[in-house]
Amino acid sequence: MKLVDYLDKGASISPAAPCLTTGGESLSYAEVQQTSHRVARALARSGVRPGDKVAILSANDPIAFSCVFGISRAGAVWCPINPRSEASENQEVLGRFDCVALIYQAEFASLVDQIAPGLPGLVLLVCLDGQAPGGLTMSEWTAGLGDTPVAEVESPGDVAMIVGTGGTTGRPKGVQLTNRNLETMTAIVLMSYPFVGRPRYLALAPLTHAAGVLCFPILALGGEVVIMRTPDTGDFLSHVERHRITHTFLPPTLIYMVLGHERLSSTDLSSLQCFWYGAAPISTTRLAEALGRIGPVMAQLFGQSEAPMMISTMAPADHFDAGGNVATERLASAGKPAPLVQVAIMADDGSILATGERGEIVVRSSLVMAGYYKDPDATAEASEFGWHHTGDIGRLDDDGYLYVVDRAKDMIITGGFNVYSTEVEQVVMSHPAVQDCAVIGMPDEKWGERITAIVQLQHGASADPDEVRRYARERLGGVKAPKEVLIWDDLPRSKVGKVLKTEIRAGLG
Repeated sequence: MKLVDYLDKGASISPAAPCLTTGGESLSYAEVQQTSHRVARALARSGVRPGDKVAILSANDPIAFSCVFGISRAGAVWCPINPRSEASENQEVLGRFDCVALIYQAEFASLVDQIAPGLPGLVLLVCLDGQAPGGLTMSEWTAGLGDTPVAEVESPGDVAMIVGTGGTTGRPKGVQLTNRNLETMTAIVLMSYPFVGRPRYLALAPLTHAAGVLCFPILALGGEVVIMRTPDTGDFLSHVERHRITHTFLPPTLIYMVLGHERLSSTDLSSLQCFWYGAAPISTTRLAEALGRIGPVMAQLFGQSEAPMMISTMAPADHFDAGGNVATERLASAGKPAPLVQVAIMADDGSILATGERGEIVVRSSLVMAGYYKDPDATAEASEFGWHHTGDIGRLDDDGYLYVVDRAKDMIITGGFNVYSTEVEQVVMSHPAVQDCAVIGMPDEKWGERITAIVQLQHGASADPDEVRRYARERLGGVKAPKEVLIWDDLPRSKVGKVLKTEIRAGLG
C-alpha cells in the first residue's frame, strides 16, 4: 500500500466521515481525497515527476497533511522538514535530498527566504496559507484544476518518504522509507494494540515525527485524526475529553507535564484505549504513576527512523502481571520484539549473544529502511553481517523482553528528539572563550535526557555558564542547545588526548 491508499481505504468505509479535525472544524475523507487529487495534478503540471522529492515545512495542520497524500498520489517522495531546526540544517537537508519542491506555511516564510536562494535545484515554492514572494500561493498553484481522480502513479523504487536524521558528524542522513516499510509498521500497530470501534486519534506531537506515521493505521480503519496546532497540555486534556479520544501518542517529557497538570484528576479519560509513549527513555516511577492516574492504557513503542516505531512493542495489558498488579520490573523494558520483526543481540564480531548478555540491538524485518539516500558507505555499515544495526546496546531477558541499556554512539534523546553530541560540541567550541568541550546526556525527569556541556575555557578567558548556553541556543535552537553548562579547569583525557566521557559521567554521578 502507498501512503495515499490508507486515506482511500478509510474513504471507502465512509467518505462523509470526519478525517482530519482541528479547531472544531473537520475535513471529511472525501474532502481530503479531493485535496490530494488537486495537489497531485498541480505537482504534475509544475513538472514534478514520479520519484522527485517534495518537502513540506509546516506546523501541525490538516491541509499540510492532506498534501502528503497528494505527493504520494503523484508518485513523488515526501520529505518532512522540522520547522524547529535552524535554517542552515534545513537548507542542507533540502539540498542533500535533492528536493525540487517545497510546500510551506506563511509563518515560515522568513525561514524559506533564508534557505531557498542557496538551493538552485528547488524550482517550486508553494505557500499554503498566504502570499509567496518568489513562489505561488496554494490557490494560484491549483487554479483551474478539478477534483477528478487522477490515474495511479507508481514511485520508482517504492520509496515513500525520506526522513532526515543527524549523523555522528552532525550532517543529516536521509533515511529512505518504502511503502513496504510503512505497511509493515501499520500492520504491527494493528496487530499489537487494542482497537475497538472507530478510532479517534489525537496528534499533539509534530506530524513530521512519530505522531505523523501513526496516523496511517488510524486512517486504514476509517478513524478520525484530531490535530492540535500547538502543544499545550491543558488543551490536550480538553481534547481527549471533548472528542472522546481513543488513541494518542506523547513523548515522556509531555507525559510528565500531563501528570503535573492540575486538571488531570478532573478530566474524563475513560474513552482512551491506547496511550502510546516512546521516542525517549521514560522514568519507570512516572510510568507507574501514569498507569494509576491516566489509566491502564499506557502502551510503549520502540523504534528509530531506520526501522520506524515498532521494533518492539508493549501493549497496555503487558504493563501488568497475571494478578493484575503493575509489573514493576517490566516497566524498564522496551517490550517484546514486534510480530513481524526479528531482534537479536550482537557482539562486535557479528556473533549472536545468548539471552541476558549485553550487546548491540540488531534487527531483521521488512520494517527496515531501504538505506540512506546517496550514502552507500553508511548503508553498508548499518547492515553489516546481514542485520540492521540500531546503535543501541541492550539485552533480552528469559521472557523475551528487550531492555535498552545504553547507546553505542553518543546520541542524546531529549524530549523525544535525537541530538548528536558532536554537533553541539562544535558549536560550543566556536565560542571565543571555549577551548574544549564534551557534551553528554544526563538523566532528567522532564526531558528523558538533559543535554549537558562540560566546558574548558581558553587560558585567561572568562565566560559564565548562562552566556555559553545562550550562545549555543542562538545557533542551535532550543532542542539541541545544552540545558546545563558546567565549566571545569580541565577535561579527563586518554593518553592520546581523547576526552573520556565515561570518566565525566562517573564524576557527575
